[in-house]
Amino acid sequence: MTIQRYGTPTKPGALPFSKAAGADGWLFVSGQVPRDADGEIVTGSITVQATVALTNLKNVLASAGYGLEDVVRVNVFLDDPRDFAGFNKVYARFFSADHAPARVCVQAAMMSDLRVEVDCIAYKSRDGEAG
Repeated sequence: MTIQRYGTPTKPGALPFSKAAGADGWLFVSGQVPRDADGEIVTGSITVQATVALTNLKNVLASAGYGLEDVVRVNVFLDDPRDFAGFNKVYARFFSADHAPARVCVQAAMMSDLRVEVDCIAYKSRDGEAG
């Protein structure tokens, strides 16, 4: 078994970790937060932050050759559980009912101005068909 790693953050203090690591068709995506291309936190409402975090998740998946339809499980961490409804509206734009992964959503004390963090596990069979 070979482990592949995708993306290394460049922001000081964030190392050492990979944005994703995969083996035997499985891809484990590290927690994605609402950071812009320069690594700065995007502040704002839960809908703004969720959109950025989920877009970042989608981009990490794509960089490894996966799509949202390959996601098996999503873990969601919210700073304030009252943000769930707003988060869920954004989440529904990324994951359709036809490709709804299993999901966990918990309250977690966030660092700095983060309201949300999202990670996932995806699978793609070796012949390229979704699992």
